[in-house]
Amino acid sequence: MDNIQMVDLKNQYLKIENEIDVAIKEVITNSSFINGPSVKKFQSELEHYLNVEHVIPCANGTDALQASLMSLNLTPGDEIITSTFTFISTAEVISLLKLKPVFVDVSMNNFNLVPEEIEKAIGPRTKAIIPVHLYGQCAPMEQIMKIAEMNNLFVIEDTAQALGADYIFSNGSSKKAGTIGTIGTTSFFPSKNLGCYGDGGAIFTNDSVLAEKIKMICNHGSKRKYNHEIVGMNSRLDSIQAAILSIKLKKLSEYSSARYDAAHIYSSHLKDLDWLEIPHEEDYSNHVYHQYTIKVLNGRRDELRDYLNALQIPSAVYYPKSLHKQIAFSNTQNGCFPNSNDLESKVLSLPMHTELDKDSILHIVNSIKSFK
Repeated sequence: MDNIQMVDLKNQYLKIENEIDVAIKEVITNSSFINGPSVKKFQSELEHYLNVEHVIPCANGTDALQASLMSLNLTPGDEIITSTFTFISTAEVISLLKLKPVFVDVSMNNFNLVPEEIEKAIGPRTKAIIPVHLYGQCAPMEQIMKIAEMNNLFVIEDTAQALGADYIFSNGSSKKAGTIGTIGTTSFFPSKNLGCYGDGGAIFTNDSVLAEKIKMICNHGSKRKYNHEIVGMNSRLDSIQAAILSIKLKKLSEYSSARYDAAHIYSSHLKDLDWLEIPHEEDYSNHVYHQYTIKVLNGRRDELRDYLNALQIPSAVYYPKSLHKQIAFSNTQNGCFPNSNDLESKVLSLPMHTELDKDSILHIVNSIKSFK
């Protein structure tokens, strides 16, 4: 059995090597390294793919979240509701802007925000909700949007793990993750479903006024060089990364299908094990499987991980400590987070990437079945 990778970017690259190399060389030849033609091209292509009016490329997914919040005229002390069971960047930018993160528990089934818990967390200073589409499946956006509309709240979708996922509304219509709320954000970190070969991110919205402001924020608060209307930041997607992303965007549907197929091979072989739970797929969202995350129910998650590691099978825990337990947020209002607390000791993500073949998956599931 070949060495199994958690994420196999090298072999993914080898399949598109010629296209990538030509694209990189073209940027170097024209020397338009910042805001060059490849950035504008990728921006247009992503707008078309998402069916959204405005895409603003930026330097990374964290900047995408920060610029989005900066555009909303919030004041220090305003509260932003978000998930406690996610990566720190979602809450980090809230605190950096002197806003207050208000953590909410997640569903044991889909790992996303629970609408009823959002409603409980709304107070007089609540201004926005940041749902995180975790592991590749959408949060329950129809319910979240109703709550936001009733309470006059902004919604900023963190779709770093779910770019390309479709949300299906109760009337049968659908939208891409990140295009439902006020603003959507994403990351192009190399391991993402659509990843570049460095750092990168993007912001999307159908609000032209917000789009213009976010563009300014990402460009030092400026529309024209040396004319700074607001205080902004320096956050740009460089031209080489944009050229790479243009090529990979054309293959995103193919990549999503490969991940989905791999996930269903996993599930078909693991579903009958009574000591673990396979990922739950909601009717309202397809799953693009940024991660294939099982729940180990017998209290032996870490033993299983060590066992797989001894067999040279990688795995990962996303996330071992929820945000409400992090020292960085020790001054944040405490709450009750039974699901997140429980998930910390149960979740285990197995290898998942576009190059994962059936033989490798069968080796992994057979190894899990042999765990005693």
